[in-house]
Amino acid sequence: MLLTHIGGPTALLTIGGLSLLTDPAFDQPREYHLPGRVMTKLTGRALEIAELGPIDAVLLSHDQHKDNLDESGRELLSSVPKVLSTTAAAERVPGVHGLENWASIDLARPDGGVLTVTGLPARHGPEGCEPVTGIVTGFLLTGDDLPTVYVSGDNASVDLVDELVTRLAAGTIPGVKAGSVDVAVLFAGAARTPLLDGAPLTLTSEAAVEAARLLNPAVIVPVHTEGWAHFSEGPTHLAKTFTTANLADRLRLPTAGIAMDL
Repeated sequence: MLLTHIGGPTALLTIGGLSLLTDPAFDQPREYHLPGRVMTKLTGRALEIAELGPIDAVLLSHDQHKDNLDESGRELLSSVPKVLSTTAAAERVPGVHGLENWASIDLARPDGGVLTVTGLPARHGPEGCEPVTGIVTGFLLTGDDLPTVYVSGDNASVDLVDELVTRLAAGTIPGVKAGSVDVAVLFAGAARTPLLDGAPLTLTSEAAVEAARLLNPAVIVPVHTEGWAHFSEGPTHLAKTFTTANLADRLRLPTAGIAMDL
């Protein structure tokens, strides 16, 4: 498996001969003026869309926020054969295939096998945040002779990570063999907004450590920790927290634009 971080939540995953793109956000730095707030993008993309090659599927945590799906990313969706997201996103965005929690879809691999993508529960903030932040999803990627990959999406709940680990170990996820996660792509950075009194909307560094312990022995790859003004804990803070927790050996900080072999 290869992972190339492009910036923010956007990463190219190459697995089983397929190319999957998480939360496409390719706009240049700018301000987005939204009702009651301004979202500020601080850094641009590490790679141009044309440099990515053909994309087989997009894994879209949710469609409501510019840092997960911006204008350039939205334009990209029409050229991708399969866009997977929430069922609510499927009602709003043409061509999106909505996944209920624990429901799966098989993507055909070039070698004749399949990559199974399972929708996972996620919560974009504290309990009861949905009227403000909306419904979001995570993803589990599984397949014969492939690493098992967890893509958290904009999830701030360690309890939901625990539920995934428990179900996966017990073999109670429909269509997925019992096992454990090999690679966890965690959306961290402790995003905050005044709309929820500053409560974290994504994993804090400390919560990412808790999740990593639950996901043991998975390799942890953090994304969505930088590039936007509303992220309060960057990759340096995250790395320091993992070092303090004696988990630095499991953390792989991506370098934007450079493929990581996982």
